[in-house]
Amino acid sequence: MYFIVVKYQVKPEYAETFVERNAEFTAATRAEPGNLWFEWSRSVEDPNEFVLVEAFADDDAASAHVNSEHFPKGLETMRPMLVRTPRIVSRKVGGSGWDEMGELKIEA
Repeated sequence: MYFIVVKYQVKPEYAETFVERNAEFTAATRAEPGNLWFEWSRSVEDPNEFVLVEAFADDDAASAHVNSEHFPKGLETMRPMLVRTPRIVSRKVGGSGWDEMGELKIEA
């Protein structure tokens, strides 16, 4: 699977509406057949930083995402709200989803 984490530094005037303004892009990406997850979070240390954790099933799914009709629209929606170019980690990794953390097992 392709596992991707992107950090977006948002202009302060857009911080409260950033996720909402990207709702169409988020919904379209989540509807892609090869999308495993597409989850927004907000930094607890910097209220103007948003983190996107996303994953795609395989090479074809990742390629379909960046070549989709909604991908360039989503980027153009974000562009005026950003302070700088987003920072990204994008790697092909083994597995197909989340595993349990072995070091912190919770027994019922």
